[in-house]
Amino acid sequence: MRRLSLRGRLTLLYGGLFMVAGVLLLGVTYALFNANLGQQYRVLIKGTYVNPGTTQKALPPPDAYVMNKDGAVLSGPDAERVLAQQRDQVRAAAVKTFLTQGSIALVAVGALAAGFGWLVAGRVLAPLHRVTDTARRISASPSALHERIALKGPDDEVKNLADAFDTMVERLDHSFDGQRRFVANASHELRTPLTLGRALVEVAMHRRTASADVKELGESLLTINARHEQLIEGLLILADSEKQLTTTYPVNFADIVTHVAGQLAGEADAAGVEVIRGAGDAPTRGDALLLERLVHNLVENGIRHNTDQQGTGRWVRVISKTVGDQVEVVVTNTGPEIPPYEVEALFKPFYRLGAERLVGGKGAGLGLSIVRSVAEAHGGTVTAVPRAGGGLEITVVLPVDPG
Repeated sequence: MRRLSLRGRLTLLYGGLFMVAGVLLLGVTYALFNANLGQQYRVLIKGTYVNPGTTQKALPPPDAYVMNKDGAVLSGPDAERVLAQQRDQVRAAAVKTFLTQGSIALVAVGALAAGFGWLVAGRVLAPLHRVTDTARRISASPSALHERIALKGPDDEVKNLADAFDTMVERLDHSFDGQRRFVANASHELRTPLTLGRALVEVAMHRRTASADVKELGESLLTINARHEQLIEGLLILADSEKQLTTTYPVNFADIVTHVAGQLAGEADAAGVEVIRGAGDAPTRGDALLLERLVHNLVENGIRHNTDQQGTGRWVRVISKTVGDQVEVVVTNTGPEIPPYEVEALFKPFYRLGAERLVGGKGAGLGLSIVRSVAEAHGGTVTAVPRAGGGLEITVVLPVDPG
């Protein structure tokens, strides 16, 4: 059951308190009114009275008397009885009118008070909605950490909350920015010794006097060096993809899918994997190099982590298409069975499934992390579901470029 919103609860609170106050006021008014009607009054009527349809009569001057509807003059206990009956009738009519009209007025004013309460609650809670919307955007994309609420208005509890939230987000932004700069700078600094080490190993291997043991050792060192270079390259791309995009250009995923499929055709043939492409029109805006890296990592991941579980062949299918106001890139591959609870962890940096956690596993463990980071930097999302029979189906959704 859906819980009532805070605005609705405040409206009910305002309206309920008003109704309680109104009922109490109505009860006090009724008690005073009833007490006033309950007092004993003695009406002295003197003079000449005319009964309709009769001639004028001169009446004696008793202390109190009443003329009934038949024109008879009543005095004493009879007159008191008639006065009591009339008083009871007037009282009953007045109480009925008071309660009926008072209740109707109370309900009408209560509904009006609830409406005003709804408007006032909405105005009071508007700054909280800004805080919530900003927090939601920041949690959806780390690149939105630069956003601030910057609430204007009186220095009250809501503004203090918004200012505290801005301070927290600013510290997080500085922390993430410092982390990105550290990764980028460290990766750049590590490139030089790795390049120098590879050159020295190659020179030693290609000497005429190099023995077979030296050449074998050199091959092992080059393999390790290449893996380190791949890791550094992945860290650099990850750091770049987490930056806020300042300049975007029109990009069509159809061209990227065709280019990447051709680029990885040799690796796919060597691995015995068929690449099936469906390059449908999918225009968007962004950084072309990062979007190409996104598709490249997805297809490369599908090729490297591919097994024939059902004896129907090994393949990777990459499709681009436009769906409404969004473009999609869907990459599906045959491969090992992946538990549903492991899927989300595959997008974490350096995470590898099962035996691939070993140092000699394929890749640097940053491929899918880069994919998600690039997608979020372009205002998109990435989802993955296990494929029946083994493998994954990964879908990237980005905004369409209407121009």
